[in-house]
Amino acid sequence: MGSSGLSNGQQRLGITEPISLGGPTEYDVIKTRELEKYLQDAGLYESQEEAVGREEVLGRLDQIVKIWVKTISRAKGLNEQLVLEANAKIFTFGSYRLGVHGPGADIDTLCVGPTHASRDKDFFGELHKMLSEMPEVTELHPVRDAHVPVMKFKFSGISIDLLYAKLSLWVIPEDLDISQDSILQNTDEQTVRSLNGCRVTDQILRLVPNIQSFRTTLRCMRLWAKLRGVYSNVSGFLGGINWALLVARICQLYPNALPNMLVSRFFRVYTQWRWPNPVMLCAIEEGSLGLQVWDPRRNPKDRFHLMPIITPAYPCMNSSYNVSSSTLRIMSEEFQRGSEICEAMEANNADWDTLFEPYPFFEAYKNYLQIEISAENADDLRNWKGWVESRLRQLTLKIERHTYNMLQCHPHPGDFSDSSRPFHCCYFMGLQRKQGVPVNEGEQFDIRLTVEEFKQNVNSYSSWKPGMDIHVCHIKRRNIPNFVFPGGIRPSRPPKVTWDSKRGSELKVSGHPQVDKSYEGKAVLNGIDDQRKRKRVDDNLDNNLRNAKCFASVPPSGSEVHDNSPPFSIASSCSMNYDNTDANRLGELKSDKSVRDRQHCIRNSEHPGVIPPQNGVANGAERCTTQIKSVSAAAAADTSTSKEAEKLAIEKIMSGPYDDHQTFPEEPDELEDDIEYRNQVKDCGGNMGSSIVESSITKSAAEVEPFISKKDASPSTDLLINGGLEELEPVELGAPISSLTSADMPQRKPLIRLNFTSLGKAAEKSS
Repeated sequence: MGSSGLSNGQQRLGITEPISLGGPTEYDVIKTRELEKYLQDAGLYESQEEAVGREEVLGRLDQIVKIWVKTISRAKGLNEQLVLEANAKIFTFGSYRLGVHGPGADIDTLCVGPTHASRDKDFFGELHKMLSEMPEVTELHPVRDAHVPVMKFKFSGISIDLLYAKLSLWVIPEDLDISQDSILQNTDEQTVRSLNGCRVTDQILRLVPNIQSFRTTLRCMRLWAKLRGVYSNVSGFLGGINWALLVARICQLYPNALPNMLVSRFFRVYTQWRWPNPVMLCAIEEGSLGLQVWDPRRNPKDRFHLMPIITPAYPCMNSSYNVSSSTLRIMSEEFQRGSEICEAMEANNADWDTLFEPYPFFEAYKNYLQIEISAENADDLRNWKGWVESRLRQLTLKIERHTYNMLQCHPHPGDFSDSSRPFHCCYFMGLQRKQGVPVNEGEQFDIRLTVEEFKQNVNSYSSWKPGMDIHVCHIKRRNIPNFVFPGGIRPSRPPKVTWDSKRGSELKVSGHPQVDKSYEGKAVLNGIDDQRKRKRVDDNLDNNLRNAKCFASVPPSGSEVHDNSPPFSIASSCSMNYDNTDANRLGELKSDKSVRDRQHCIRNSEHPGVIPPQNGVANGAERCTTQIKSVSAAAAADTSTSKEAEKLAIEKIMSGPYDDHQTFPEEPDELEDDIEYRNQVKDCGGNMGSSIVESSITKSAAEVEPFISKKDASPSTDLLINGGLEELEPVELGAPISSLTSADMPQRKPLIRLNFTSLGKAAEKSS
């Protein structure tokens, strides 16, 4: 790929050669300074005073665990010499260790102790007791049964998550190196998982070419992901470690780039990425300890993973197993949006504010599920929230499976509280019908049984207490409670003009192939052509989840904020399997985008080290408009060649041993045993929770049929709004569902029915 020799003796990092060795241009330097100032103004950097406070807390915590291990060593009858030598050590990992934490962020810490210091009796027993007696420790909350057991608390106001790893050593040396694989010898699974956080974090820092550029880029992507609503591992999106791994891989592919270019290439690469091809910072090592590593060729459960992002430390595992087809679709749309904005920034048609526009979640859909939970007190609510949050992803999976992926869910990653109601909070999911599929008159999706099964699963919580309640209902956009909005005030509509709304406005240019001159470089299609492309995008995504040989091609999300606008889609520039019609359309799109390519080609200093282009890849430059006369056609051709070369490089990167692994046609209810409270399901009448899961997976088409049916002729259930556009219909509680009950299942209350009626019928009713 054109990097046979790295400059200045630079070592190649990663499993492939870089895509480009190009250094920064003046434009990159200027835009990187702008980005750093933007992040500073956004309050992402802690003060020096807070940094010193964190160091003091970590030092104090290290002293406490050293006292603790000596105390339990003496209590266990060890001789005085061993008591004197007894030691424990504190390590950090996560955002704090990576150097990208912000003000008020918690510190992920690991206590490493000797073989005679047990997890249950000593760590969660004696150490918990010591901490509970200290006045500076507050909100102490042990989670023993978590996938990775953790003790949560605040120390002098600083949030701490403390894990424990028991090594097979009698004495923990002060200079212990936990990066060595031998440290895992004779340890239990919980210790391996606990150590993994530190080992992965340290390995990431070793595998990036420039730590400072990595940190700035990661801060940028974390902020972007939070503002766009795709930062949450438990909701099925990506968490901190996932974003760190994705950014680190881009740093490896562009080792001499500054953050401005790294952000742009982040979106460009992952827009073209063929999931479920894995993202890896290094080769997967089998190791000598026999621990299982991620390998879909040998491990059937790994074939369910839709967006594998592999940790670089042994045992290498997929860090993103929570991602579902719905959240992958949403993130892919956001990557596409980010890529378009970065190109617009190069043409001076957008800025950093545009990229960081918050996602208008409560304007994006007309219909939502509201999941409301409550408890008797703050402690109960904290435990109840943790359990419910770990289950919400299953509701998304079940809804989409039971409606054959025709009803799509968009979970909001956060919760909302009504200040007037103590010990109460709500979660929301946006709902929409799959785009590009014709709506049959009277078609409805009935998810009442699905919601009821979800509630039964949640109510099987082994630590359930009176007052722990959950209620699920459908609400329309106009009925969104005010407490979800900043200050409790519902914003006036329409909202301010944003990148998303401008794109949606372009789509409303019905039957007109062009748009405003300032956006002439965008590929704006007429309504019919856009519908075909949107359908093809959805179909492509469905196929990609089953076949790794297809490129993921999904529409951007912005146009969803408009009631009448279908998602705007562009055929993916990375698609390699298209027919002649697709090729012609793709050529037209490349022609429209060539204006932006002309602006981008100013940055041609990145060309050294890029893989050689194929002949004819720059022909799109000949069809450019003459709007930008200051840039020559030859320069535009160079940029087109560079992009095509990058595309080929990305394709080569993904042609590895895992390229052909297939995903199963259905996702399991449990993609991984990942929930924090996995052992806290009580026995409900012969393990009802597991029986529900099994029945969901093995259900035949005939058994699932009630979920997709023709609506009866009863006019009382024909509620339509906005001229018969897609609406979800709430159903009165109490009506029986005879077709959904069985002898061994209690009668279920109707909860939600989803209704799609033709425009003609709606118009009749409105008249």
